[in-house]
Amino acid sequence: HFKRVTTIHDLHYKLVPEAHFGVRGLGMRLLVPAAVRRSHRLVVPAAMTRDDLIKHLHVDPAKIDVVPQGVRIPEWVERRPDGFVLCVGAKRPHKNVVAVIEAIARMDPKPKLVVTGYRSPYEAVLRERATTLGVELELPEWVDDLEDLYSRASVVAVPSLYEGFGLPVLEAMARGVPVVSSNRGSLPEVAGDAALLVDPTDIPALRAAIERALADPEPLSQKGRRRAEQFSWARTAQLTAEAYRRA
Repeated sequence: HFKRVTTIHDLHYKLVPEAHFGVRGLGMRLLVPAAVRRSHRLVVPAAMTRDDLIKHLHVDPAKIDVVPQGVRIPEWVERRPDGFVLCVGAKRPHKNVVAVIEAIARMDPKPKLVVTGYRSPYEAVLRERATTLGVELELPEWVDDLEDLYSRASVVAVPSLYEGFGLPVLEAMARGVPVVSSNRGSLPEVAGDAALLVDPTDIPALRAAIERALADPEPLSQKGRRRAEQFSWARTAQLTAEAYRRA
């Protein structure tokens, strides 16, 4: 006999199906429900993800352990903001980067937008929208030094329509970068009161939050560092081990 423990990071395949293309989307629709049925315990990174499993896959709450992810706190960070807005993550529709482009288009002056992540078909949509609206957009495919980008970003924007956790929120906070975040999915749970939370479909609100973060970064920077310190990989490891012991 053996016990099966499965970590489920999110329900993207069900709640934002456009996040996965082709075979990957089909695989997720088959594998995730099967893993839920066959596992003795389930590990999720956020309470919201737990609630999604209960609501959409009818999982017994007693079977789920919430294990937040962690972040490494750099001993020393050299901040040299360069005036650009940074989005870290895959170039997929649910990341909602187009909303940041539209928000920046309404600003004067317009900061540059840098969006990391491997290439995807959605990249063409971002380029077209940025060109149409006159927003300077940089789309590096591979980033050799993400630390450098964080150090130079004036604001990190995480406008996702859904996230199972939202690690870039913590990565930015740990480095003192002001964060503007969506108020959906698990993002409020991760960000707490240390980010500016907005409806990701409200372009004027997103614009106002980015402008506020650019104009007065220090309060967010300080709150963010304190918030990030609450999420350690040591705690993640401890809670993971406890989940396996329960199994």
